[in-house]
Amino acid sequence: MELFKSETNFDFMAWRKPSLIISALLIILAVAIIFGRGLHYGLDFEGGAMIEVKYAQPAEIADVRNALAIAGFENAIVQGLGTTTKYAIRIKPEDGAAVPAAEAIKPDPSTNEAAKPEGDAAKAATDKAAAATPESGISKADTDKIAVEVLAALKKTRADASVTRSDFVGSSVGEELREQGLVAVLFVILGIMVYLWLRFEWRFAVAAVASEIHDTLITVGIFALTGREFDLPALAAVLSVVGYSINDKVVVFDRVREIFRSSRKGEPYEILNRSINSTMSRTIMTGLTTSLAVGTLYFVGGPALENFGLIMLIGIFIGTLSSVLFANPILLWLGVSKQDLMPKTKEDPELAARP
Repeated sequence: MELFKSETNFDFMAWRKPSLIISALLIILAVAIIFGRGLHYGLDFEGGAMIEVKYAQPAEIADVRNALAIAGFENAIVQGLGTTTKYAIRIKPEDGAAVPAAEAIKPDPSTNEAAKPEGDAAKAATDKAAAATPESGISKADTDKIAVEVLAALKKTRADASVTRSDFVGSSVGEELREQGLVAVLFVILGIMVYLWLRFEWRFAVAAVASEIHDTLITVGIFALTGREFDLPALAAVLSVVGYSINDKVVVFDRVREIFRSSRKGEPYEILNRSINSTMSRTIMTGLTTSLAVGTLYFVGGPALENFGLIMLIGIFIGTLSSVLFANPILLWLGVSKQDLMPKTKEDPELAARP
């Protein structure tokens, strides 16, 4: 299937200067947004309350989310624990609903200390726990209070709900995840550079790495502009964008090398244009089909997959544009030529010594 005829010859390289200038401005703007406004990190990176609940009868995860949203926990993350009766609920401290503890429904006696007990002994235990505030800024008393509020919210729709465990996630864990995520992205980009240097030529490696930095920064910058939470699925999506984007570049680079080697004559400007035109149908079809898949995750995948789908949609669009209007102009600017891509032959001393 071809969206463009094989003889199509749009002059994409004529737009190389405006496209590079616009890309540079977008990168600067994205960096300003990321470091100025900052990313709205989710519970995975900032810490918060972790509450496990259990139902006597099976419950739908959507019903659990709706019950929490009605009570004011719109940003709560609900995940199944292998069955339809047990769920883990993660909540940031600032997302806690303003439910007075006195009005909360008393939890099931069979549960542990997640629900707030009554009496002087319980009050003393709570005060002692509050004094030992963890590094995340959440005391045990805060976690127990949120657990009581969550239980009250769930019991309004299902009386068989009970809290089995409440705990806090430390901020140091989230900080470590952020550092490891950054290291993962850098290692992926470095590995791509080494691979392309060995498979093609150093100019292709530089162009690919520049494109990856371009795609990653602009994608994350747009996501930061939306104000959505940046969580682990979002980080996974960023790594996926890096992989998807480089796949597009390798296809175009392969065609550039092929045309350079098969053409007796031809200026780099012309050959780069031909390479883009000959791969345009494939680039657009791959982008469209992938967008259909990740678009489904964004629109109907639920809150747990929305961020992943959104970042992938942004990354696919940016990556497709950069394959056409950024990577190849960088190659031309670096001075790629036919001699750079011809197979290197070893010199034969005996042959050179013959008269």
